[in-house]
Amino acid sequence: MEKRPFVTKERLEEIVKEYPTPFHLYDEKGIRENARKLKDAFSWNKGYREYFAVKATPNPFILNILKDYGCGADCSSMTELMMSDSLGFSGSDIMFSSNNTPAEEFQYADKIGGIINLDDITHIEYLKKAIGHIPETISCRYNPGGIFKISNDIMDNPGDSKYGMTTEQMFEAFRILKSNGAKHFGIHAFLASNTVTNEYYPLLAKVLFELAVKLKKETGAHISFINLSGGIGIPYRPGQEPNDIKAIGEGVREVYEEILVPEGMGDVAIYTELGRFMLGPYGGLVTRAIHEKHTHKEYVGVDACAVNLMRPAMYGAYHHITVMGKEGEVCSHKYDVVGSLCENNDKFAIDRMLPEISRGDLLFIHDTGAHGYAMGYNYNGKLKSAELLLKEDGSVQMIRRAETPRDYFATFDFCDVLKDIKY
Repeated sequence: MEKRPFVTKERLEEIVKEYPTPFHLYDEKGIRENARKLKDAFSWNKGYREYFAVKATPNPFILNILKDYGCGADCSSMTELMMSDSLGFSGSDIMFSSNNTPAEEFQYADKIGGIINLDDITHIEYLKKAIGHIPETISCRYNPGGIFKISNDIMDNPGDSKYGMTTEQMFEAFRILKSNGAKHFGIHAFLASNTVTNEYYPLLAKVLFELAVKLKKETGAHISFINLSGGIGIPYRPGQEPNDIKAIGEGVREVYEEILVPEGMGDVAIYTELGRFMLGPYGGLVTRAIHEKHTHKEYVGVDACAVNLMRPAMYGAYHHITVMGKEGEVCSHKYDVVGSLCENNDKFAIDRMLPEISRGDLLFIHDTGAHGYAMGYNYNGKLKSAELLLKEDGSVQMIRRAETPRDYFATFDFCDVLKDIKY
């Protein structure tokens, strides 16, 4: 299955006349269609809600699009809470799932009425001291440990993860929270990342539903919601079969009716916290080839770098690359596609077979809509790019301007040590 950009070469050539490369481009039509499909897939659950993982794409324009479909905001830091609150997400619209959380962040989350999802049993006393009480609605993050498998395939290793409480701690936490006034409980878990299989969510649901039944019986707690969190992935490579969200929703429904309904728990709401699935395929990094180098290998140098997309450098992650206008040409040249950082891992592709690339060619790096711009940084004094939205009517809107040197030096505004810089 060939990967095709959601924008044509002709349209990109028009866009770059106004907005210089590199930039992240998002597909509004795709985002909206995907949000509708997700909502429909879980429409069987009366209380269902998607809490979009703000960390994946922390842009207010994107959040407002998702808000149109009833999405809440999953936040993990003060600034994400502030952004969500400013956009009108409030109270139960916000899920605060953090770890090693500073007291002031718990205080702010409580102030705006967000649902707090505790990562550790020791955080109960810490939270109580920070805000002066235990909220009536609260959630706990679960980590069963061990290896998480689907059939014979190892999907991830929760036992090595820093997140969540053990099984024994969950029971103790619920008892402590209940004795401190908590009335409505949530259970949350994230056991595998970027799964491209329809089996993950139903298997995770089974683990959490069975735990919920035991917690209710042994602690008397009212389980209000079960949060399946993220983990539904996307096909980064051509030929990978994408997840079928309708089948995933149906699989969770079957387990729900098998385990929860017979126990009188048919009122439990299902929540999700998807980031990659919601936005990943609907963003691309647009960059231009500016150099070529012929040494021990063949290199194409582009005007983007790991500052704009960190995943390949950090994880060795694969992102497909389309050379715009050469989609039908034979991939006859082997290239390393590289950025300009003083780091040898600043490579978008290694030994990648592509059509012959000439200076000036536009490259579209796929699937950067989640954890793309968001993971950027300023190493080497590089500046983060603009974010653009390709709207449903074909027009383009800038939804974040590119950084400037003035932004980079802004944190020295308390002194005049750099007063002679000319912008």
